[in-house]
Amino acid sequence: MTRTSRSFRTAAVAAVAALGLFATACGGDGDTSDSASDGKPVTLDYWTWTLGAKSTVEAFNRTHKDIRVKFTEIPSGTEGYSKMANAVKAGNAPDVATIEYQMVPEFASQGNLIDLTEYAGETVKSKFPESIQSLVTFGGKTWTVPYDAAPQLYYYRTDLFEKYGVEVPKTWDEFRRVAEKVKKEDKNVRLASMPKSDPALLAALSWQAGGKWFGTEGDAWKAGVNDADTKKVAAYWDALVKDDLVQTFTGWSPEETKARASGKTLSFLGASWSAGGMKTSMPDLSGKWAAAPMPNWGTAASGNYGGTSYGVLKGSDHAEAAAEFITWLTTDKVGVEARLADLESPSSALPANPEMREVAAAKFDTAYLNGQDLYALASEQVDTIVPGWTWGPNQMDVYTAVQDATAKSGFTAGVDAGQEKAESGITERGLKLAK
Repeated sequence: MTRTSRSFRTAAVAAVAALGLFATACGGDGDTSDSASDGKPVTLDYWTWTLGAKSTVEAFNRTHKDIRVKFTEIPSGTEGYSKMANAVKAGNAPDVATIEYQMVPEFASQGNLIDLTEYAGETVKSKFPESIQSLVTFGGKTWTVPYDAAPQLYYYRTDLFEKYGVEVPKTWDEFRRVAEKVKKEDKNVRLASMPKSDPALLAALSWQAGGKWFGTEGDAWKAGVNDADTKKVAAYWDALVKDDLVQTFTGWSPEETKARASGKTLSFLGASWSAGGMKTSMPDLSGKWAAAPMPNWGTAASGNYGGTSYGVLKGSDHAEAAAEFITWLTTDKVGVEARLADLESPSSALPANPEMREVAAAKFDTAYLNGQDLYALASEQVDTIVPGWTWGPNQMDVYTAVQDATAKSGFTAGVDAGQEKAESGITERGLKLAK
């Protein structure tokens, strides 16, 4: 990951100044004492949408006497983050929650996170690559602990690609040509679906193309949600939708899954974490899927599509115990194996800690992808993640604006709406907007 380290570090330092985290201790530290006067174990509430969470919690509770974890599944995306932010405001937030990398700056600057430097700072510094550290560390403070890296991957039906006589597209120009051929071969089948409900996917595709939705200039924020590279991506997908070459199913909907399972959708745009869900949503298609690098614009490149970390939300009285649980989740062999052992919701996430990648690869069942080494492919794609991307201080609102406008008028309208929301949100939060 050395290719991206310097750019991520530079962007992170600049973002710190723009967020004002040097001057203010955002993320109120409540009473974090873990003592239990009644002698009972500390109980932690844990909210997440990640696969494998149930078996992970069960394994932790079996092996730890002084800490008990209660698991609650929450929605992913903007709905889940709204739920967490509202819980902080109401004073009933969980102790531990999943925070994707794009939301760490916003949650930290809004005071939703407890500073974990004392409890996990050394772990983050010693166990994770510098490029990953910079996603969770701002202003000399550690806000969350990384779990996985999420380079984009392209998943496709090997049997149906053979049936329709098409090759795996290596570029987006090839992708369009393959989409045209598939539609010509069967008017009821499409190469892929591009959901209008997933701004995180649009962000990853923009990242891959060289777009930069946010940046910093001194102590001011720059907004580029509709910059030239992003506009290129949006126009590309608007054209494919207009020409009826791709579907637009709602992401993770029953309709989307049914189309993939029935062979009406031949491929999809995913990430390293996608494979686990395929095993449960399409169990009858074991051995018929494979993964490949994401098509690109002429040069091997990837964006980060998601990627999770774990934070302690403001109001928790058990930061030390929470950090112990989080450290176990992210750096302990038993914790990683437990996440992969969940047969009901198996995880295929690529651990950010390099030492845990071999553990995950050894445990992950490769039969579904016909023996393909998913972890080797995903690790290679990490090195192609385009450097220089910065997440914004009002990312959740921007995502909502992009999603709403895209649903009504298309991807170009979506990024234009996102740009407007990015600019207004920066100023509304009392931050400087670069001109």
